[in-house]
Amino acid sequence: MTRRIRTFVVIAFVSAVTLLTGCSHNEPQYGTEHQLDLPGKHQQVWAVAPAVDLSGENVDPLLQADIVFGQLQQVRGLTCIPVNRVVEVYASLRIAQIQSEDQAKVVCDLLGCDALVVPTVTLYDPYNPPKFGASLQLFEKSSFSRVQQVDARQLSRDATPGPMQSLPATGNFAQAVGMFDASNGTTRHALFLYAEGRHDPVGPLGSKEYLVSMDRYCGFAYSALIRDLVYRAGKQ
Repeated sequence: MTRRIRTFVVIAFVSAVTLLTGCSHNEPQYGTEHQLDLPGKHQQVWAVAPAVDLSGENVDPLLQADIVFGQLQQVRGLTCIPVNRVVEVYASLRIAQIQSEDQAKVVCDLLGCDALVVPTVTLYDPYNPPKFGASLQLFEKSSFSRVQQVDARQLSRDATPGPMQSLPATGNFAQAVGMFDASNGTTRHALFLYAEGRHDPVGPLGSKEYLVSMDRYCGFAYSALIRDLVYRAGKQ
């Protein structure tokens, strides 16, 4: 009788260890997110301006700028100035948005930053599968002309852009443009690669949370645009 009890205890112990070991191996693990580095040896400071909304959906320009700010903060070699500081400078200059490189130069001078990033939203559809179109324009202080002295007061006397007027189409600046439709397989593949290391693997939705949270989806889109923008800025 004692031998049977011992045998039962040994079998139960081995089964419990096997079960626990199997569970530990099958538990979802966090992935590793892709890290982006700013080209060059020196740390740079970029400022993020309020977004320009061309989508017709009354997108919050400050929220969009905050999402861009959060993504830029993850770029190694880059320090970011939040949008509220840029809003204060806009108010002091009495401008609604950047219409020229001269305006961008004054904003960079007042903020003491190396560049100004201006987001533009062109398409905003939050329903699953979400669709999002946007662009990022980078006005680098080092690329501005040093010949003329800009009068800040003159900038406020320039024509104020209308609500549907875009930024300058040409000029000495870097630009990244993209449209992200989650109904396309290539976009979904890129989205789930981006989600690795950025979501709770045991959460109720997993990586699919990016398909139902528009803010997270916009973060994915801006991350792709920032990668393109950093590459273009490094090539200039």
